[in-house]
Amino acid sequence: MAKTYDVVVIGGGPAGYVAAIRCAQLGLETACVEQWINFKGNPALGGTCLNVGCIPSKTLLESSEQYHRLRHGLDRHGIQVDGIRLDLDKMMARKEEIVLQLTDGISALFKANGVEWLQGHGRLLVDRQVEITARDGTTEVVNADHVIIATGSKPIHIGAAVVDNAEGVIVDSTGALDFRTVPKTLGVIGAGVIGLELGSVWSRLGAKVVMLEAVEDFLALADQQIAREALRQFKKQGLDIYLGTRVMGTEKTEAGVKVQFRDKTGDHELVVEKLLVSVGRLPNTANLAAPEAGLLLDERGNIHVNDLCETNLPGVYAIGDVVRGPMLAHKGSEEGIMVAENIAGQHGHLNYDSIPWVIYTSPEIAWAGKTEQALKAEGVPYKIGTFPFSANGR
Repeated sequence: MAKTYDVVVIGGGPAGYVAAIRCAQLGLETACVEQWINFKGNPALGGTCLNVGCIPSKTLLESSEQYHRLRHGLDRHGIQVDGIRLDLDKMMARKEEIVLQLTDGISALFKANGVEWLQGHGRLLVDRQVEITARDGTTEVVNADHVIIATGSKPIHIGAAVVDNAEGVIVDSTGALDFRTVPKTLGVIGAGVIGLELGSVWSRLGAKVVMLEAVEDFLALADQQIAREALRQFKKQGLDIYLGTRVMGTEKTEAGVKVQFRDKTGDHELVVEKLLVSVGRLPNTANLAAPEAGLLLDERGNIHVNDLCETNLPGVYAIGDVVRGPMLAHKGSEEGIMVAENIAGQHGHLNYDSIPWVIYTSPEIAWAGKTEQALKAEGVPYKIGTFPFSANGR
C-alpha cells in the first residue's frame, strides 16, 4: 500500500527544500523528491542554484575579483605585488568544495528536521499521487494531502547557437562555470544577469569578452540611471557590449566559433574561442504531470497559480521558477515559506513588490521595490534621494 504524507514537495532547490523544511518544522510529515546527480555522480539536493547556478558562480566571482584586485587594484593603494599566478584548477577545486559543503548541509537540515528525501524523478498523478522514478528505472507511488511543485528551470537553448557543454565550445551557464582554461576570447549571447556575471568572471581572469544583447535598453528592469552608469563601468572594465543585436547563426572553426550577427548598421561576424549562450531560462515542467492530472500550464510552460501559489488542482501548489514572476532563488524560498505556513493553517503572505534583485558584478547592483520608471508609468508621485559614492572616504 502506498505511503501517505501530509506534504510531498517535488524539487529540492531553494524553493523546494525551504518549503519542505518549513513544512516539517510546522509539524507536517513531509517528503521531498529530488533527482539531481552532482559532478561526483552522487545524488544531491540544492537544485540548479547550489550545484550549477548561484553558488558556484558566486565562488568564481569572489575568486576572480581577488585575482583582479591583486593585479590591477592595489597599486593605487601603494601596494605592489609581484609574481602573481593564476591556478585555475585550484580555483575550480575551491568552487566544488563549497558546492559540496552547502549541498551536504541541506541534507543535514533534512535529517535534523525530519524531512524524508525520496531520490528520483517526481511526476504528479491524479488525486495528489506522486510517482517517483529512481535512477535504476524502478518506480513507486506515494500519496499526499498536499503537493508542492518546485522543479525549477533550465537554460533556454537557441537554434542559432547549439549548446554542447560536454564539447565545451558553445556552452550555457553550466558549461561556462567549468572551463578548465581561460579562453583568450569569450562571446556571450545575452547581457542579462547571468551573462554579465559569468562574463565578468572570465574577463577578470584574462579573457577578452564580447557581449551581444538583443534589446536596445541595457538592464531594462533596473533604474535607468544606474543601468547607464553600469554600462559605462562595464565597458571601462573591458567588456564589449553591443545592444540591439540579433545572432543569425554560428559556425565552429579551428579557432573556435564564428558568430554571425546583425544590428541596425548591417551584418557582422565575430570569431571567439568560446561562446556562452545566456538568453534566459524556461520552467522545468516537461513530463512533470500526467495529462489526466489536468495541471494547467501557459504557453511558456509556467504553472498557473493565484497569489497564494495555488494551482487549478485542489491541494496542489507551485512555487519558484515554474510560476510567474522573476526567476530568483530567494523569491522561490519565500513562496515556499508562505505555502508551508498556509498549509499549516497560518497566514503566510508575500509582497512581490519588495523582492530584491541583485547582480554580483563589480560594482554590484541591487534594488528592491519599484523603479522610478515604473512609478512614472503608474502615475504614482515619488521623491528621489541620491548619494554619490565618490563622497565615500574608502
